[in-house]
Amino acid sequence: MRNIAAIGFGLALLTGLSVIYFSRQQAVAQATASTGLVTKSSPYSVEETESRFKQILEDKGLNLFATVDHAQNAAGAGLELPPTRVVIFGNPKLGTPLMQCQQTLAIDLPQKVLIWEDSQGQVQLAYNDPQYVAGRHRLDGCGVEVIKTISGALNNLTNAAIAAPL
Repeated sequence: MRNIAAIGFGLALLTGLSVIYFSRQQAVAQATASTGLVTKSSPYSVEETESRFKQILEDKGLNLFATVDHAQNAAGAGLELPPTRVVIFGNPKLGTPLMQCQQTLAIDLPQKVLIWEDSQGQVQLAYNDPQYVAGRHRLDGCGVEVIKTISGALNNLTNAAIAAPL
């Protein structure tokens, strides 16, 4: 009888966790649809998240163009801003075909990842959803496979940056 109760409890727990997970995924998807951003929480500081992300870019051979430290720039103007950084990077082999589809896409390239500390002290990481960007520039089917590749790459790169150490 205990085994049946334990199995029942386990199934209820698993169902509850699944509902929470899928509700969160749906909430993220809804937020992405309205803002065009994919946002993920990082267990690391802004500095560590940035460092990990840049190391991954380097390891993958991607071009790192610049990092903008908005908090440092704000301090230079006598203003305060929580840690807020933008890493600008890309791969011309993927971006160029999209600009060949629609040159206005150049305003959204190279890729950018925003890393910041929110008002609750939680570090967040966000990037433009490639599907949203494709719609914004009305690619109408041009570059579909490139958009899928970029979506997968951004997801994998950012997940690696926020993953727990092995």
